[in-house]
Amino acid sequence: MASSKLQLPVDDSVLLLVTHSNLSTFAADIRVSQQTTVEALKDKLWRKTGTAVASMRLQLRDDTGAKIADLDDDAAPLAAYGPYNGYRIHVLDLDPSSLTSGGWLEDTSLVDKYKMSDEAYDKLHTNFRKFKEKMAPKNSTSEDKEQSEKHMEELCSKIKVGDRCEVEPGAKRGTVKFVGRAEALGRGFWVGVQYDEPLGKHDGMVKGIRFFECPQGHGAIVRPEKVK
Repeated sequence: MASSKLQLPVDDSVLLLVTHSNLSTFAADIRVSQQTTVEALKDKLWRKTGTAVASMRLQLRDDTGAKIADLDDDAAPLAAYGPYNGYRIHVLDLDPSSLTSGGWLEDTSLVDKYKMSDEAYDKLHTNFRKFKEKMAPKNSTSEDKEQSEKHMEELCSKIKVGDRCEVEPGAKRGTVKFVGRAEALGRGFWVGVQYDEPLGKHDGMVKGIRFFECPQGHGAIVRPEKVK
Protein backbone atom coordinates (compact mmCIF):
# COMPACT_ATOMS: atom_id res chain seq x y z
CA MET A 1 0.00 0.00 0.00
CA ALA A 2 1.41 3.36 -0.99
CA SER A 3 1.89 5.72 1.92
CA SER A 4 1.02 9.40 1.71
CA LYS A 5 2.13 12.33 3.76
CA LEU A 6 0.14 15.43 4.53
CA GLN A 7 1.93 18.40 2.95
CA LEU A 8 1.61 21.46 5.16
CA PRO A 9 1.96 24.89 3.54
CA VAL A 10 5.23 26.64 4.25
CA ASP A 11 4.88 29.91 6.12
CA ASP A 12 6.78 32.45 4.01
CA SER A 13 5.46 35.49 5.83
CA VAL A 14 7.68 38.23 7.27
CA LEU A 15 7.08 40.67 10.11
CA LEU A 16 7.70 44.24 8.92
CA LEU A 17 7.59 47.63 10.62
CA VAL A 18 5.57 50.32 8.79
CA THR A 19 6.48 54.03 8.96
CA HIS A 20 5.12 57.05 7.10
CA SER A 21 6.72 60.14 5.57
CA ASN A 22 4.07 62.53 6.94
CA LEU A 23 3.40 60.87 10.30
CA SER A 24 6.49 61.05 12.51
CA THR A 25 4.83 59.27 15.45
CA PHE A 26 3.20 56.51 13.39
CA ALA A 27 4.67 53.02 13.53
CA ALA A 28 2.94 49.67 13.17
CA ASP A 29 3.91 46.04 12.66
CA ILE A 30 2.36 43.94 9.91
CA ARG A 31 2.86 40.30 8.99
CA VAL A 32 2.57 39.71 5.27
CA SER A 33 3.21 36.85 2.87
CA GLN A 34 6.17 37.33 0.57
CA GLN A 35 3.91 36.29 -2.31
CA THR A 36 1.79 39.41 -1.75
CA THR A 37 2.16 41.78 -4.69
CA VAL A 38 3.29 45.35 -4.18
CA GLU A 39 -0.14 46.52 -5.36
CA ALA A 40 -1.92 44.36 -2.78
CA LEU A 41 0.49 45.57 -0.09
CA LYS A 42 -0.33 49.19 -0.98
CA ASP A 43 -4.03 48.43 -0.61
CA LYS A 44 -3.34 46.94 2.84
CA LEU A 45 -1.29 49.98 3.87
CA TRP A 46 -3.90 52.43 2.58
CA ARG A 47 -6.27 51.05 5.21
CA LYS A 48 -3.65 51.62 7.92
CA THR A 49 -2.24 55.01 6.92
CA GLY A 50 -4.94 56.79 4.92
CA THR A 51 -2.60 57.47 1.99
CA ALA A 52 -4.30 56.73 -1.34
CA VAL A 53 -2.79 53.87 -3.35
CA ALA A 54 -2.28 56.13 -6.37
CA SER A 55 -0.25 58.58 -4.23
CA MET A 56 1.80 55.94 -2.45
CA ARG A 57 5.43 55.00 -3.07
CA LEU A 58 6.98 52.26 -0.97
CA GLN A 59 10.55 51.77 0.14
CA LEU A 60 12.05 48.69 1.76
CA ARG A 61 14.56 49.62 4.46
CA ASP A 62 16.65 47.39 6.70
CA ASP A 63 16.60 47.41 10.50
CA THR A 64 19.10 50.29 10.57
CA GLY A 65 16.90 52.47 8.35
CA ALA A 66 19.08 52.16 5.24
CA LYS A 67 17.11 51.89 2.00
CA ILE A 68 17.27 48.47 0.33
CA ALA A 69 14.98 49.11 -2.64
CA ASP A 70 12.09 51.09 -4.08
CA LEU A 71 9.06 48.83 -4.46
CA ASP A 72 8.28 50.26 -7.89
CA ASP A 73 6.78 47.24 -9.66
CA ASP A 74 3.14 46.87 -8.58
CA ALA A 75 2.87 43.40 -10.12
CA ALA A 76 5.99 42.01 -8.41
CA PRO A 77 5.71 39.88 -5.26
CA LEU A 78 7.31 41.16 -2.08
CA ALA A 79 9.76 38.23 -2.26
CA ALA A 80 11.40 39.84 -5.30
CA TYR A 81 12.89 42.49 -3.01
CA GLY A 82 14.26 40.08 -0.37
CA PRO A 83 12.63 41.30 2.86
CA TYR A 84 13.61 39.90 6.27
CA ASN A 85 11.85 39.97 9.63
CA GLY A 86 12.44 43.37 11.25
CA TYR A 87 12.83 45.22 7.95
CA ARG A 88 10.76 48.36 7.42
CA ILE A 89 8.24 49.41 4.78
CA HIS A 90 8.41 53.21 4.55
CA VAL A 91 5.35 54.85 2.98
CA LEU A 92 6.02 58.00 0.97
CA ASP A 93 2.88 60.12 0.44
CA LEU A 94 3.30 62.03 -2.84
CA ASP A 95 0.01 63.95 -2.61
CA PRO A 96 0.64 67.52 -1.30
CA SER A 97 -3.06 67.81 -0.43
CA SER A 98 -3.16 64.46 1.39
CA LEU A 99 -5.07 64.12 4.64
CA THR A 100 -1.76 63.18 6.27
CA SER A 101 0.11 66.32 5.17
CA GLY A 102 0.64 69.47 7.22
CA GLY A 103 0.99 67.69 10.56
CA TRP A 104 -2.56 68.35 11.73
CA LEU A 105 -3.29 64.65 12.29
CA GLU A 106 -0.58 64.62 14.99
CA ASP A 107 -0.37 68.24 16.20
CA THR A 108 -3.68 69.18 17.79
CA SER A 109 -2.48 72.78 18.17
CA LEU A 110 -3.11 73.16 14.42
CA VAL A 111 -6.81 72.30 14.78
CA ASP A 112 -9.30 75.12 15.33
CA LYS A 113 -11.01 74.67 18.67
CA TYR A 114 -14.32 75.88 19.99
CA LYS A 115 -13.98 77.76 23.27
CA MET A 116 -16.96 78.29 25.54
CA SER A 117 -17.04 81.24 27.93
CA ASP A 118 -16.87 80.49 31.67
CA GLU A 119 -20.33 82.03 32.10
CA ALA A 120 -21.92 79.76 29.49
CA TYR A 121 -20.01 76.75 30.84
CA ASP A 122 -21.26 77.33 34.40
CA LYS A 123 -24.87 77.50 33.15
CA LEU A 124 -24.69 73.93 31.84
CA HIS A 125 -26.79 71.48 33.85
CA THR A 126 -23.75 69.26 34.24
CA ASN A 127 -20.09 69.75 33.34
CA PHE A 128 -16.69 68.45 34.32
CA ARG A 129 -16.10 71.33 36.76
CA LYS A 130 -19.24 70.42 38.72
CA PHE A 131 -18.36 66.74 38.56
CA LYS A 132 -14.85 67.47 39.85
CA GLU A 133 -16.27 69.50 42.77
CA LYS A 134 -18.68 66.67 43.56
CA MET A 135 -15.90 64.12 43.54
CA ALA A 136 -13.42 66.26 45.50
CA PRO A 137 -13.86 64.30 48.77
CA LYS A 138 -12.97 61.16 46.83
CA ASN A 139 -9.74 62.52 45.39
CA SER A 140 -6.58 60.45 45.83
CA THR A 141 -5.18 60.45 49.35
CA SER A 142 -1.52 60.32 50.27
CA GLU A 143 -1.98 56.58 50.77
CA ASP A 144 -3.20 56.24 47.16
CA LYS A 145 -0.15 58.15 45.95
CA GLU A 146 2.16 55.88 47.94
CA GLN A 147 0.51 52.81 46.41
CA SER A 148 0.89 54.36 42.95
CA GLU A 149 4.61 54.98 43.54
CA LYS A 150 5.03 51.44 44.85
CA HIS A 151 3.41 50.11 41.68
CA MET A 152 5.71 52.24 39.50
CA GLU A 153 8.73 51.04 41.47
CA GLU A 154 7.69 47.42 40.91
CA LEU A 155 7.38 48.05 37.17
CA CYS A 156 10.79 49.73 37.11
CA SER A 157 12.37 46.77 38.89
CA LYS A 158 11.72 44.74 35.72
CA ILE A 159 13.21 47.38 33.40
CA LYS A 160 16.98 47.61 33.00
CA VAL A 161 19.21 50.10 31.22
CA GLY A 162 20.13 48.58 27.88
CA ASP A 163 16.85 46.68 27.48
CA ARG A 164 15.12 46.84 24.11
CA CYS A 165 11.60 48.18 24.54
CA GLU A 166 8.41 49.43 22.94
CA VAL A 167 6.65 52.61 24.11
CA GLU A 168 2.94 53.35 23.85
CA PRO A 169 1.13 55.01 22.29
CA GLY A 170 2.44 54.34 18.80
CA ALA A 171 4.48 51.19 19.46
CA LYS A 172 7.70 53.25 19.23
CA ARG A 173 10.79 51.04 19.54
CA GLY A 174 14.00 51.91 21.29
CA THR A 175 16.51 51.20 24.04
CA VAL A 176 16.19 51.95 27.75
CA LYS A 177 18.76 54.57 28.81
CA PHE A 178 17.52 55.65 32.27
CA VAL A 179 15.38 54.17 35.06
CA GLY A 180 14.63 55.92 38.33
CA ARG A 181 13.25 58.99 40.03
CA ALA A 182 13.28 62.37 38.30
CA GLU A 183 11.81 64.86 40.74
CA ALA A 184 12.23 67.71 38.25
CA LEU A 185 9.67 65.98 36.04
CA GLY A 186 7.24 64.99 38.77
CA ARG A 187 6.76 62.62 41.64
CA GLY A 188 7.48 58.93 41.17
CA PHE A 189 9.53 56.89 38.74
CA TRP A 190 10.45 57.48 35.11
CA VAL A 191 12.03 55.61 32.23
CA GLY A 192 14.32 57.30 29.70
CA VAL A 193 14.28 55.84 26.17
CA GLN A 194 16.37 56.39 23.06
CA TYR A 195 14.05 55.74 20.11
CA ASP A 196 15.37 54.02 16.99
CA GLU A 197 13.72 56.77 14.92
CA PRO A 198 13.64 60.53 15.59
CA LEU A 199 10.30 60.28 17.38
CA GLY A 200 11.40 61.90 20.64
CA LYS A 201 11.67 65.47 21.89
CA HIS A 202 15.25 65.85 23.14
CA ASP A 203 18.72 64.34 23.45
CA GLY A 204 18.35 63.06 27.00
CA MET A 205 18.47 66.49 28.66
CA VAL A 206 15.21 67.80 30.17
CA LYS A 207 14.78 71.05 32.09
CA GLY A 208 18.54 71.52 32.12
CA ILE A 209 19.19 68.11 33.67
CA ARG A 210 21.15 65.45 31.78
CA PHE A 211 19.43 62.08 32.36
CA PHE A 212 21.17 60.24 29.48
CA GLU A 213 22.75 60.92 26.11
CA CYS A 214 21.32 60.18 22.66
CA PRO A 215 20.98 61.89 19.26
CA GLN A 216 18.79 64.99 19.26
CA GLY A 217 15.13 64.18 18.70
CA HIS A 218 15.52 60.52 19.70
CA GLY A 219 15.03 60.94 23.46
CA ALA A 220 11.92 60.56 25.61
CA ILE A 221 11.18 60.15 29.32
CA VAL A 222 7.92 58.37 30.12
CA ARG A 223 6.13 56.64 32.95
CA PRO A 224 7.04 52.94 33.35
CA GLU A 225 3.53 51.70 32.56
CA LYS A 226 3.98 52.97 28.99
CA VAL A 227 7.06 50.78 28.48
CA LYS A 228 7.06 47.11 27.58
